[in-house]
Amino acid sequence: MTIGQFRNDAARLRFLRAYDTVLDRLWPGPRKAVDAPTAFGTTRVYRSGSGGPIVLLPGAGGNSLMWHRYVPALGAHHEVITVDTIGEPGASVQQAPMRDGHDGAAWLDQLLTALDLTSAHIVGCSYGGWLALNHAIDITPDRIASLTLLDPAGFAHPGPRFYRWMIAGALAGLAPRPLRPRLARLVTNHTVLERELMSLTLPAAAYRRRLPPATLFTDHDLQRLRTPAQFLLGAHSALHDARQVADRLADRAPDALVEVVPGAGHALPMDRPELVTDRILRFTTT
Repeated sequence: MTIGQFRNDAARLRFLRAYDTVLDRLWPGPRKAVDAPTAFGTTRVYRSGSGGPIVLLPGAGGNSLMWHRYVPALGAHHEVITVDTIGEPGASVQQAPMRDGHDGAAWLDQLLTALDLTSAHIVGCSYGGWLALNHAIDITPDRIASLTLLDPAGFAHPGPRFYRWMIAGALAGLAPRPLRPRLARLVTNHTVLERELMSLTLPAAAYRRRLPPATLFTDHDLQRLRTPAQFLLGAHSALHDARQVADRLADRAPDALVEVVPGAGHALPMDRPELVTDRILRFTTT
């Protein structure tokens, strides 16, 4: 497996110019950019707010920008640390391959160490949730304070329904702006309403992603989960059957909190941001 990178230097500069423009437009208040060293490369994070730290991991193809609407509310109670996951289109620079979930857990642990975090709350969306759950299973359980997993990957292989959902979302994002709210509801993907984020789609397409697929968690994996965890599952998720996942978690990880969120799909943080914010704060301040 090779490393994730842009096609060439010109493509990388084109993306970073667009990325920085969107970051300056969307970011709500002061931020500190930190480039944290790991064995897999340099990871860019942005730190905002103060208090007990919350680390936000995006889904596949995403970066820190997906969390811009969450920073004000979470930052009123916590230091918010948003992550450009290594190997995704963002400001991080991958330098070594990530081969599997064990490497993903090692990368996240090295990132937390580089940031001097020993008891952070981790929030992971989709692929980011897969990375966070691998960390909780593989690494000493008291390394992190809690997990909030938003429709995490690792409970079903992506099938035709998932790829149809992705294509439908991409097409909805190209539709005339007045039509997008209706299409967002139709495909259950409110990401298409994020005009600034959608503007990065084309420059991000020049990135060659080389991260491992989200392998499935076994029953034994789930039974090893000791970190306080809550799972928020989109009722209309195209990735998996949310109810089946909830039932399995109730059986194999009975101490975890599990909620199936109505009116939401796999793009849960975009579909129901107020509810997700409420659940994160409720779980991290108790």
